[in-house]
Amino acid sequence: MPQTIALVDDDRNILTSVSIALEAEGFEVRTYTDGDEALRGLTAKPVDLAVLDIKMPRMDGMELLSRLRQTSGMPVIFLTSKDDEVDEVLGLRMGADDYIKKPFSQRLLIERIRALLRREQMRQDKGTADPASVIVRGDLLLDPARHACAWKGQPIELTVTEFLLVKALAVRPGHVKSRDQLMDAAYGEHIYVDDRTIDSHIKRLRKKFKAIDTEFGQIETLYGVGYRYRDA
Repeated sequence: MPQTIALVDDDRNILTSVSIALEAEGFEVRTYTDGDEALRGLTAKPVDLAVLDIKMPRMDGMELLSRLRQTSGMPVIFLTSKDDEVDEVLGLRMGADDYIKKPFSQRLLIERIRALLRREQMRQDKGTADPASVIVRGDLLLDPARHACAWKGQPIELTVTEFLLVKALAVRPGHVKSRDQLMDAAYGEHIYVDDRTIDSHIKRLRKKFKAIDTEFGQIETLYGVGYRYRDA
């Protein structure tokens, strides 16, 4: 079965051109011109991944993502205007998996879509627990087979990207990971995102852990170098 992508944008030229490109790659595509219409459609009939413009009439991409995240963990990519750095950060904090700036390369968008779908498929395929794959670092437990994360016994809901970042850091406590290494771990070697994307994901991760434990401080920043998971 072909995978289905939802495109939500009030620019019909973008909807048409990106739809043609995605269909040429074998995807099914559903398009929506505003967030309100998209919410009704995606609630009634979910898709494998959604690409959302942020600035739309009736319901913007931020509100749409917030509504979708109440019932769905599907991968989401935000489209942002060239200078909307605040929107990028807010979107990632709200649970978007990635963002891409307008104007954008259709080839780059397709590669990012494929990368997110591969990670989601890997997560779904590993439906049975494998004790050997479980990572325990002090109060942290990561089960890649079930895409499960817990801190002090309390479950924490992570996006695919967030999970991969925690895993990359926790596998070798005390070892510093540069932003480039974390990009490769979370996005693959052939996908480029800028440093702010990794920083935003890390901030969101810390917020999620601190919601469980206000004293959480295992993910350390080494300014100008990168991040590391503190030894227990």
